[in-house]
Amino acid sequence: MDVKCAFLYGDIDEEIYVCQPPGFDDPDFPSKVYKLDKSLYGLHQAPCIWYETLTQYLLSKGFSRGTIDMTLFKKEVNGELLIVQVYVDDIIFGSTNEGQCREFEKVMMDRFEMTIMGEMCFFLGLQVEQKPDGILIHQEKYIKEILTKFGMDDSSPELIPFTAQTCLTSDDNGNPVDAHWYRSMIGSLMYLTASRPDITFAVCYCARFQANPKESHEKAVKRIFRYLKGSSRLGLGYPKGGNFDLHAFSDSDHAGCRINRKSVTGGCQYLGECLVSWQSKKQTTVSLSTGEA
Repeated sequence: MDVKCAFLYGDIDEEIYVCQPPGFDDPDFPSKVYKLDKSLYGLHQAPCIWYETLTQYLLSKGFSRGTIDMTLFKKEVNGELLIVQVYVDDIIFGSTNEGQCREFEKVMMDRFEMTIMGEMCFFLGLQVEQKPDGILIHQEKYIKEILTKFGMDDSSPELIPFTAQTCLTSDDNGNPVDAHWYRSMIGSLMYLTASRPDITFAVCYCARFQANPKESHEKAVKRIFRYLKGSSRLGLGYPKGGNFDLHAFSDSDHAGCRINRKSVTGGCQYLGECLVSWQSKKQTTVSLSTGEA
Protein backbone atom coordinates (compact mmCIF):
# COMPACT_ATOMS: atom_id res chain seq x y z
CA MET A 1 0.00 0.00 0.00
CA ASP A 2 1.01 3.60 -0.60
CA VAL A 3 0.34 6.59 1.67
CA LYS A 4 -0.85 9.68 -0.20
CA CYS A 5 0.87 12.92 0.84
CA ALA A 6 2.57 11.07 3.71
CA PHE A 7 4.77 13.95 4.86
CA LEU A 8 1.76 16.23 5.39
CA TYR A 9 0.48 14.08 8.26
CA GLY A 10 3.31 15.00 10.61
CA ASP A 11 2.93 17.72 13.24
CA ILE A 12 5.98 19.93 13.80
CA ASP A 13 7.12 20.38 17.40
CA GLU A 14 9.59 23.20 16.63
CA GLU A 15 9.37 26.65 15.09
CA ILE A 16 10.07 26.60 11.34
CA TYR A 17 9.44 29.51 8.99
CA VAL A 18 9.38 29.51 5.19
CA CYS A 19 9.27 32.19 2.53
CA GLN A 20 6.07 32.85 0.65
CA PRO A 21 5.81 30.51 -2.39
CA PRO A 22 6.37 32.21 -5.78
CA GLY A 23 3.04 33.19 -7.28
CA PHE A 24 1.25 33.08 -3.92
CA ASP A 25 2.70 36.22 -2.39
CA ASP A 26 0.44 38.19 -0.09
CA PRO A 27 0.23 41.65 -1.72
CA ASP A 28 -0.48 43.26 1.65
CA PHE A 29 2.50 41.64 3.42
CA PRO A 30 5.05 40.73 0.70
CA SER A 31 8.01 40.64 3.11
CA LYS A 32 6.46 38.37 5.74
CA VAL A 33 7.06 34.63 6.12
CA TYR A 34 4.89 31.65 7.03
CA LYS A 35 5.13 29.58 10.19
CA LEU A 36 4.66 25.87 9.49
CA ASP A 37 2.14 23.81 11.44
CA LYS A 38 2.64 20.68 9.32
CA SER A 39 5.70 19.19 7.67
CA LEU A 40 6.17 19.76 3.94
CA TYR A 41 7.86 17.82 1.17
CA GLY A 42 11.42 19.09 0.84
CA LEU A 43 11.72 19.86 4.53
CA HIS A 44 14.73 18.10 6.08
CA GLN A 45 12.69 17.09 9.14
CA ALA A 46 9.77 15.73 7.08
CA PRO A 47 10.82 12.04 6.77
CA CYS A 48 11.62 11.77 10.48
CA ILE A 49 8.36 13.49 11.48
CA TRP A 50 6.35 11.17 9.23
CA TYR A 51 8.09 8.10 10.62
CA GLU A 52 7.36 9.16 14.20
CA THR A 53 3.72 9.86 13.34
CA LEU A 54 3.29 6.43 11.77
CA THR A 55 5.22 4.69 14.56
CA GLN A 56 3.10 6.18 17.33
CA TYR A 57 -0.07 5.22 15.49
CA LEU A 58 1.02 1.60 14.97
CA LEU A 59 2.20 1.26 18.57
CA SER A 60 -1.19 2.53 19.75
CA LYS A 61 -2.82 -0.28 17.74
CA GLY A 62 -0.89 -3.02 19.52
CA PHE A 63 2.13 -3.35 17.23
CA SER A 64 5.67 -3.76 18.51
CA ARG A 65 8.68 -2.27 16.73
CA GLY A 66 11.73 -4.27 15.73
CA THR A 67 14.85 -3.81 17.84
CA ILE A 68 17.29 -4.15 14.92
CA ASP A 69 15.17 -3.04 11.96
CA MET A 70 13.30 -0.01 13.29
CA THR A 71 11.02 0.07 10.23
CA LEU A 72 9.66 -3.42 10.94
CA PHE A 73 6.50 -3.82 13.03
CA LYS A 74 4.70 -6.96 14.15
CA LYS A 75 1.51 -7.89 15.93
CA GLU A 76 0.41 -11.30 17.18
CA VAL A 77 -3.24 -12.10 17.92
CA ASN A 78 -4.40 -15.59 18.92
CA GLY A 79 -1.23 -17.13 17.53
CA GLU A 80 -1.61 -15.38 14.14
CA LEU A 81 1.27 -13.09 13.15
CA LEU A 82 1.02 -9.84 11.17
CA ILE A 83 4.26 -8.26 9.91
CA VAL A 84 4.48 -4.73 8.51
CA GLN A 85 7.53 -3.28 6.72
CA VAL A 86 7.75 0.47 6.08
CA TYR A 87 9.85 2.18 3.41
CA VAL A 88 9.11 5.92 3.64
CA ASP A 89 5.52 6.09 2.32
CA ASP A 90 5.41 2.56 0.89
CA ILE A 91 4.17 -0.18 3.20
CA ILE A 92 4.18 -3.93 2.65
CA PHE A 93 2.54 -6.37 5.02
CA GLY A 94 1.70 -10.03 5.35
CA SER A 95 0.04 -12.34 7.81
CA THR A 96 -0.62 -15.98 8.53
CA ASN A 97 -4.31 -15.01 8.54
CA GLU A 98 -5.91 -13.17 5.62
CA GLY A 99 -8.46 -11.58 7.94
CA GLN A 100 -5.68 -9.76 9.76
CA CYS A 101 -4.53 -8.24 6.47
CA ARG A 102 -8.01 -6.89 5.75
CA GLU A 103 -8.24 -5.52 9.28
CA PHE A 104 -4.86 -3.81 8.94
CA GLU A 105 -5.98 -2.14 5.71
CA LYS A 106 -9.02 -0.76 7.53
CA VAL A 107 -6.92 0.46 10.47
CA MET A 108 -4.58 2.36 8.15
CA MET A 109 -7.36 3.86 6.04
CA ASP A 110 -9.10 5.13 9.18
CA ARG A 111 -6.10 7.38 9.85
CA PHE A 112 -4.38 7.97 6.49
CA GLU A 113 -5.44 8.34 2.89
CA MET A 114 -4.13 5.15 1.30
CA THR A 115 -3.84 3.49 -2.08
CA ILE A 116 -4.18 -0.29 -1.83
CA MET A 117 -1.91 -1.84 -4.45
CA GLY A 118 -3.08 -5.44 -4.06
CA GLU A 119 -0.87 -8.51 -3.83
CA MET A 120 2.78 -7.52 -3.97
CA CYS A 121 4.53 -8.41 -7.20
CA PHE A 122 7.13 -5.61 -7.47
CA PHE A 123 8.86 -3.62 -4.73
CA LEU A 124 12.03 -1.49 -4.87
CA GLY A 125 13.29 -3.28 -7.97
CA LEU A 126 12.52 -6.75 -6.58
CA GLN A 127 10.06 -8.96 -8.45
CA VAL A 128 8.02 -11.18 -6.15
CA GLU A 129 6.25 -14.27 -7.49
CA GLN A 130 3.83 -15.78 -4.99
CA LYS A 131 3.07 -19.44 -5.65
CA PRO A 132 1.13 -22.11 -3.74
CA ASP A 133 4.35 -23.72 -2.49
CA GLY A 134 6.26 -20.53 -1.63
CA ILE A 135 7.71 -17.25 -2.89
CA LEU A 136 10.36 -16.52 -5.51
CA ILE A 137 12.22 -13.19 -5.41
CA HIS A 138 14.27 -12.18 -8.44
CA GLN A 139 15.32 -9.12 -10.48
CA GLU A 140 14.85 -10.25 -14.07
CA LYS A 141 13.46 -6.89 -15.22
CA TYR A 142 16.36 -4.99 -13.68
CA ILE A 143 18.91 -7.36 -15.21
CA LYS A 144 17.49 -6.80 -18.69
CA GLU A 145 17.62 -3.04 -18.13
CA ILE A 146 21.30 -2.97 -17.14
CA LEU A 147 22.26 -5.37 -19.94
CA THR A 148 20.74 -2.91 -22.39
CA LYS A 149 22.29 0.09 -20.62
CA PHE A 150 25.82 -1.30 -20.92
CA GLY A 151 25.38 -2.80 -24.40
CA MET A 152 25.52 -6.41 -23.22
CA ASP A 153 22.07 -7.63 -24.28
CA ASP A 154 23.46 -9.38 -27.38
CA SER A 155 26.42 -10.97 -25.58
CA SER A 156 26.97 -14.71 -25.22
CA PRO A 157 25.89 -16.12 -21.82
CA GLU A 158 28.40 -17.61 -19.37
CA LEU A 159 27.75 -20.51 -17.00
CA ILE A 160 29.60 -19.04 -14.00
CA PRO A 161 30.50 -15.47 -12.99
CA PHE A 162 34.14 -16.29 -12.22
CA THR A 163 36.46 -19.18 -12.93
CA ALA A 164 38.48 -20.76 -10.13
CA GLN A 165 41.64 -19.53 -11.85
CA THR A 166 40.56 -15.87 -11.94
CA CYS A 167 43.06 -13.72 -10.09
CA LEU A 168 42.90 -9.96 -10.49
CA THR A 169 45.73 -7.61 -9.58
CA SER A 170 46.22 -3.86 -9.86
CA ASP A 171 47.66 -4.52 -13.36
CA ASP A 172 49.80 -1.38 -13.38
CA ASN A 173 50.95 -1.96 -16.97
CA GLY A 174 47.46 -2.65 -18.32
CA ASN A 175 45.45 -0.33 -20.55
CA PRO A 176 43.18 1.97 -18.50
CA VAL A 177 39.42 2.17 -19.11
CA ASP A 178 36.83 4.84 -18.34
CA ALA A 179 36.66 4.90 -14.52
CA HIS A 180 33.21 6.53 -14.48
CA TRP A 181 31.79 3.83 -16.77
CA TYR A 182 33.44 1.09 -14.72
CA ARG A 183 32.06 2.43 -11.44
CA SER A 184 28.61 2.69 -13.00
CA MET A 185 28.77 -1.00 -13.95
CA ILE A 186 29.88 -1.96 -10.44
CA GLY A 187 27.13 0.14 -8.85
CA SER A 188 24.48 -1.53 -11.01
CA LEU A 189 25.76 -4.96 -10.01
CA MET A 190 25.93 -4.04 -6.32
CA TYR A 191 22.17 -3.43 -6.30
CA LEU A 192 21.69 -6.93 -7.73
CA THR A 193 23.43 -8.57 -4.78
CA ALA A 194 20.21 -7.96 -2.80
CA SER A 195 18.77 -11.04 -4.49
CA ARG A 196 21.81 -12.72 -6.08
CA PRO A 197 24.26 -14.10 -3.51
CA ASP A 198 25.89 -16.07 -6.32
CA ILE A 199 27.53 -12.90 -7.69
CA THR A 200 28.37 -11.23 -4.36
CA PHE A 201 32.01 -12.36 -4.24
CA ALA A 202 32.67 -11.62 -7.91
CA VAL A 203 31.18 -8.12 -7.71
CA CYS A 204 33.02 -7.25 -4.49
CA TYR A 205 36.25 -8.55 -6.01
CA CYS A 206 35.92 -6.30 -9.06
CA ALA A 207 34.85 -3.37 -6.89
CA ARG A 208 38.34 -3.20 -5.37
CA PHE A 209 39.72 -1.69 -8.59
CA GLN A 210 37.29 1.20 -9.09
CA ALA A 211 39.95 3.86 -8.46
CA ASN A 212 42.13 2.81 -11.40
CA PRO A 213 40.36 0.18 -13.54
CA LYS A 214 42.14 -1.55 -16.39
CA GLU A 215 41.00 -3.69 -19.32
CA SER A 216 41.53 -6.89 -17.33
CA HIS A 217 39.13 -5.64 -14.65
CA GLU A 218 36.52 -4.55 -17.18
CA LYS A 219 36.75 -7.96 -18.83
CA ALA A 220 35.99 -9.64 -15.50
CA VAL A 221 32.98 -7.36 -14.93
CA LYS A 222 31.62 -8.07 -18.39
CA ARG A 223 31.83 -11.79 -17.67
CA ILE A 224 29.50 -11.22 -14.70
CA PHE A 225 27.05 -9.47 -17.03
CA ARG A 226 27.19 -12.38 -19.47
CA TYR A 227 26.53 -14.78 -16.60
CA LEU A 228 23.48 -12.72 -15.63
CA LYS A 229 22.20 -12.84 -19.20
CA GLY A 230 21.99 -16.62 -18.97
CA SER A 231 20.47 -16.68 -15.48
CA SER A 232 18.22 -13.61 -15.34
CA ARG A 233 15.36 -15.43 -13.58
CA LEU A 234 17.57 -16.96 -10.92
CA GLY A 235 16.66 -15.66 -7.48
CA LEU A 236 15.81 -16.52 -3.89
CA GLY A 237 13.24 -19.21 -3.18
CA TYR A 238 11.36 -19.26 0.10
CA PRO A 239 9.27 -22.44 0.47
CA LYS A 240 6.02 -22.44 2.38
CA GLY A 241 6.11 -23.89 5.90
CA GLY A 242 9.26 -25.40 7.33
CA ASN A 243 11.06 -24.74 10.58
CA PHE A 244 12.79 -21.65 11.94
CA ASP A 245 16.10 -23.23 12.97
CA LEU A 246 19.01 -20.89 12.37
CA HIS A 247 22.07 -22.31 10.58
CA ALA A 248 25.20 -20.34 9.68
CA PHE A 249 28.09 -21.30 7.41
CA SER A 250 31.38 -19.52 6.73
CA ASP A 251 34.71 -20.13 5.07
CA SER A 252 37.77 -18.14 4.09
CA ASP A 253 40.84 -18.47 1.95
CA HIS A 254 44.30 -17.94 3.40
CA ALA A 255 46.10 -14.82 2.20
CA GLY A 256 44.16 -15.08 -1.04
CA CYS A 257 44.61 -11.46 -2.12
CA ARG A 258 47.66 -11.18 -4.39
CA ILE A 259 48.06 -7.47 -3.61
CA ASN A 260 48.26 -7.40 0.20
CA ARG A 261 47.85 -11.08 1.16
CA LYS A 262 44.70 -10.48 3.17
CA SER A 263 42.13 -13.26 3.48
CA VAL A 264 38.58 -13.12 2.16
CA THR A 265 35.75 -14.53 4.26
CA GLY A 266 32.36 -15.59 2.95
CA GLY A 267 29.31 -16.54 4.95
CA CYS A 268 25.61 -17.29 4.68
CA GLN A 269 22.80 -17.74 7.18
CA TYR A 270 19.68 -19.87 6.79
CA LEU A 271 16.42 -19.68 8.70
CA GLY A 272 15.14 -23.19 8.15
CA GLU A 273 15.48 -23.71 4.39
CA CYS A 274 15.45 -19.98 3.64
CA LEU A 275 18.60 -18.01 2.92
CA VAL A 276 18.22 -14.74 4.86
CA SER A 277 21.68 -13.11 4.74
CA TRP A 278 25.05 -13.52 3.06
CA GLN A 279 28.34 -11.67 2.83
CA SER A 280 31.78 -11.61 1.23
CA LYS A 281 34.41 -9.48 2.96
CA LYS A 282 38.15 -9.02 2.82
CA GLN A 283 39.72 -8.79 6.26
CA THR A 284 40.73 -5.29 7.34
CA THR A 285 43.88 -6.26 9.25
CA VAL A 286 46.29 -9.19 9.38
CA SER A 287 47.13 -10.59 12.80
CA LEU A 288 50.72 -11.34 13.76
CA SER A 289 49.95 -15.02 14.26
CA THR A 290 48.51 -15.26 10.74
CA GLY A 291 51.53 -13.50 9.26
CA GLU A 292 53.93 -15.82 11.06
CA ALA A 293 51.96 -18.86 9.98
